[in-house]
Amino acid sequence: MIEKICIVLENTSSTMEVEMGTSLQTIAASLPMADYPYLAATVNNRLKELAYRIYKPVTIRLIDIRSFEGIRVLQRTAWFLLQTAVRNCYPGRQLYIRHSLGDGFYCEIEGFESITEEQTQRLAAQMRRLVAADLPICRQRMLTSRVRELYQEAGYADKIELLDSRPRLYSNLHTMGDAIGFFYGALAPSSSYLTLFDLRPYFNGMTLILPHRSSPDRLRYEFHQEKMTDVFREYQSWVRMMGLPTVGAINRTVQQGDAGAMIKVAEAFHERKFSQIADAIYQANREHGTRMVLISGPSSSGKTTSSKRLSVQLGVLGLKPVMISLDDYFVDREKTPLDEHGDYDYEALEAIDLALFNDHLQRLMQGEEVEIPRYDFITGHRQWHESPLKLDQRSILIIEGIHGLNPRLTPSIPRHQKFQIYISCFTSVALDNLSRIATTDNRLLRRLIRDHRTRGNDALATLSRWPSVRRGEEKHIFPYQENADVMLNSSLFYEISVLRPFAEQILREVPDTVPEYNEAQRLLQFLDNFVPIEPDEIAPTSILREFIGGSTFKY
Repeated sequence: MIEKICIVLENTSSTMEVEMGTSLQTIAASLPMADYPYLAATVNNRLKELAYRIYKPVTIRLIDIRSFEGIRVLQRTAWFLLQTAVRNCYPGRQLYIRHSLGDGFYCEIEGFESITEEQTQRLAAQMRRLVAADLPICRQRMLTSRVRELYQEAGYADKIELLDSRPRLYSNLHTMGDAIGFFYGALAPSSSYLTLFDLRPYFNGMTLILPHRSSPDRLRYEFHQEKMTDVFREYQSWVRMMGLPTVGAINRTVQQGDAGAMIKVAEAFHERKFSQIADAIYQANREHGTRMVLISGPSSSGKTTSSKRLSVQLGVLGLKPVMISLDDYFVDREKTPLDEHGDYDYEALEAIDLALFNDHLQRLMQGEEVEIPRYDFITGHRQWHESPLKLDQRSILIIEGIHGLNPRLTPSIPRHQKFQIYISCFTSVALDNLSRIATTDNRLLRRLIRDHRTRGNDALATLSRWPSVRRGEEKHIFPYQENADVMLNSSLFYEISVLRPFAEQILREVPDTVPEYNEAQRLLQFLDNFVPIEPDEIAPTSILREFIGGSTFKY
């Protein structure tokens, strides 16, 4: 007699009996037809591929493309298909997933100076043949020595480097037909799940366009991110020149005892950028009368430290920077607008007291003294600085906040008087040629550590808030990023190795009884790929100090 077990299915808020050893895919197939196919599932708040089999009572939540977890599953599956298409169409060539671009990803092929429309059509046709073939995608666990041999045969030197820097007895391998690879997270059960995608030439490579989780039935081709692409390309070119384009290369450098030199070079690159931006502001001040610098960027981009370091560089040029944070102009907490879930929406522009803010700007520009507010995040109410603020002829106002590039923030200030900067953590290194490190993951690790240290928030509080933060960024920040005069990449290619021990301690405290446990475990598995670096040699003015502590700047 086959033993049966009882499972809890969160999708239907019900329980059901299944035979021991039943796969998640079988359970998904037993349910009524869903709006979108299930791509994976969480089992006791841990993400699992649909091939996973149940042998004891568990709680299951099946996920589709509309969730953050689901869209990541689809993206990884698309990378695998594109990698296979490249190898089938252009044997011996390696695919590189460089960075996100709109709803998709900018990709390049080794040895191709550019990619034509004809070539993208050929690759897309090959991907569609793979989709039509409905090839099962399987995860196998085998001796790392065997996985290494298979990578060697396939020419995956990038994956070998990471394997060698983080040695384990056993490793996982994904297969799809005769194609192999490994992706750091769940994939769809088969190639047939990638039903909507496109490939288009872009710059020297191509864009893999995928649907967005909020609009799964259509592709959006309108992405104007030339400035952001330039920043990515510059920094990726630089880390390749440094010989540090992947985590495996960074791990090797740390293991050889050269972490200190690596840190110094990365920090020097940042300092050079701040100096160049200060020169551009000085020139704008001389030629156009620019008196205001607006600095924007998503959460945990390092906007505050960047503002302070830029101020130092402007001081070298003889200007007198005066800093204001948009956060200090939050309305009192009870007046904060609510999002669709009924939570306070601090990312909304309406969370700022726009009338008071613009009144103060006008008066400051006219040379008046102004009492500037200071927002108390504990009480949720406004306080006031003891000393009023006044600008003189050499003063330049630096305003830092997520809405800095939104034209609705400063409608009364002429454009020529404003210099706009977009800052984000454009992560430049990758786990390997296909598995890029999402900028959102880099920023989330920063925020976990900072909020735990400065605001007393545990990991659960930060993780539960993060989806709302991301929705706010998509709505209020990203649409305006190309308005910037310059963009600054605040990432440091060594930083996740430093963040690892700080983040691990916090993430391990998330209990397995909450949905956020899955995200905590995903991040812990991700961090395990990095050889830790002690923070001793990090300069006290580094952007990283804003998050781990030890900065000489006051916040």
